[in-house]
Amino acid sequence: MNSKVPSDYADLLERPIVGVLATVSPDGSPNLTPKQFTWDGAHLRVSQTIPRKKFVSLQANPNYAFMITDPDAPARCLEVRGWLVTVEEDKGAQFYLDLGKRYGETDGEPPSDADDRVVMILDATRFTTK
Repeated sequence: MNSKVPSDYADLLERPIVGVLATVSPDGSPNLTPKQFTWDGAHLRVSQTIPRKKFVSLQANPNYAFMITDPDAPARCLEVRGWLVTVEEDKGAQFYLDLGKRYGETDGEPPSDADDRVVMILDATRFTTK
């Protein structure tokens, strides 16, 4: 396990690939959710709404794992582990809309749940390759 992103896997964090965010629910059960994300070199950022299970789970237990699989070579994977650092308001769902553009979505309208949207900032501390 590395504390830095292996250079030959960094592209998986830079490309618009949907990853899978794993958390543990307050009742102890695992929860997996596909997520669009951005990477700033130290943190993953994902969009979420406050009432949903993923938000509740990370509030109860801030630890997470995030798996990114290369769509061009499915045996090539990067697992990121860390914890929820902070949650920021997503005013007007702007981060959500920016994510959509990053992933090729053309609808530029805020979603109906825009008032509940937040940006979860996840510290990335360990990296495992497969």
